[in-house]
Amino acid sequence: QVQLVESGGGLVQPGGSLRLSCAASGRDFSISVMGWYRQAPGKQRELVASCLSSGWTNYVDSVKGRFTISRDNARNTVYLQMNSLRPEDTAVYYCYAGPRFWGQGTQVTVSS
Repeated sequence: QVQLVESGGGLVQPGGSLRLSCAASGRDFSISVMGWYRQAPGKQRELVASCLSSGWTNYVDSVKGRFTISRDNARNTVYLQMNSLRPEDTAVYYCYAGPRFWGQGTQVTVSS
């Protein structure tokens, strides 16, 4: 059974940092795209960042220069380092592993 378990969300002040982790189990994801989506209240889910084991990465424009995605293929784990957080980054963040697997989501709240 495939499972994606996220951790690292929470409440942080504007300008602060958080690191999200997503541990995948149940199959080999080394050749799969892995990434993070987010969904804010009243908005559609959007892709934040994605990556391949080759090192290729992709980011939505609003997080470029602030967020960094990385992965540890040996551990089937993907990370999202989030710096210089803004209130508009507040959302539920979901881990994704291709072709169709999702985590349960972790809340990130940026507020003073």
